[in-house]
Amino acid sequence: MAEVELRRASVGDSGEIAALFRLSRKAALPYLPELHTKAEDHAFFRDSVFATCELWVAALGSVLVGLFAFRVGWIDHLYVHPAHHGCGIGSALLLRAKETQSRLELWTFERNLNARRFYEARDFRCVRLTDGHDNEEHEPDALYQWTR
Repeated sequence: MAEVELRRASVGDSGEIAALFRLSRKAALPYLPELHTKAEDHAFFRDSVFATCELWVAALGSVLVGLFAFRVGWIDHLYVHPAHHGCGIGSALLLRAKETQSRLELWTFERNLNARRFYEARDFRCVRLTDGHDNEEHEPDALYQWTR
């Protein structure tokens, strides 16, 4: 298998990023309602995420297999193509933020046990659970925190 390349994403990647987001989310979180169209996902990454976050991608050749969006103190998105789970891609992307931040927080859904185990294995701890009334999916979620 070819080596995975980590690189800063460009706005030109937003269509492929949105497609990877949609695919990964559907595979990992099949219980969530589909609230947005493909076009809305694309616009969200292009217009909102790129404006507020540092975005990194993992690529195998020309194919994106991971995406990571973070800002000061927060991780907004970390998704890896389902066929590449367990290969170290998520860990490598997460390290980008840990190298520059002394504290990070993120939300994940309470039922997303794979994500919760992933973050807990990388020294994040759950500091709060909610009933889900504050997110658009209305799904109970968990706030995680990491401190250097």
